[in-house]
Amino acid sequence: MAKAAAKTKAAEASAERRPALAGRAVSAPGVKVEILPPAERISLRAPEASVAALSKALGLTLPTKPKTSATKGGRTALWLGPDEWLIVDEAGNDPLADCAKVSALHSAVGISHRNVAISVAGPAAEVTVGSGCPQDLSLDAFPVGAASRTILGKSEIVLLRTAADAFRVECWRSFSDYVFTLLSEAASDAAN
Repeated sequence: MAKAAAKTKAAEASAERRPALAGRAVSAPGVKVEILPPAERISLRAPEASVAALSKALGLTLPTKPKTSATKGGRTALWLGPDEWLIVDEAGNDPLADCAKVSALHSAVGISHRNVAISVAGPAAEVTVGSGCPQDLSLDAFPVGAASRTILGKSEIVLLRTAADAFRVECWRSFSDYVFTLLSEAASDAAN
């Protein structure tokens, strides 16, 4: 029994959780597709009456218009619906803890473990993402800061335009290999 306990303890000590697709990147002429570092994420739902209190707690103004986002201090809030946001914190802070301090009605659920972020950047980024996304991604229709829940191929994603030639693609961890592969193939095609 002591041997089994020691073996279990040794196995636990060596267990390490690694981010999905960590370190994967593909470069093609005009575009680079790469996995972004882990970030803290929450799914936030709240009625209009709670938006001001949550905005104050999160340190940024929650966007209230379709296809918009707000960024401040390494934290981004993406509007997903009239009462729904995806909050991404890349600065190492805890948005879930910040929301827990708010007494106004809301629901905040940690989803950091569920999502993976992929960067698509370069002059061919729009063509690369557009090859699998039915949404109009022209700068006029989808300007810098625009965000939406959409699809890429057969997978649901949340898309954020971070620059004129760059996108952040958020997808579920279970679909990340499919999404990354689709974007990699599209990057190769866009280069031709």
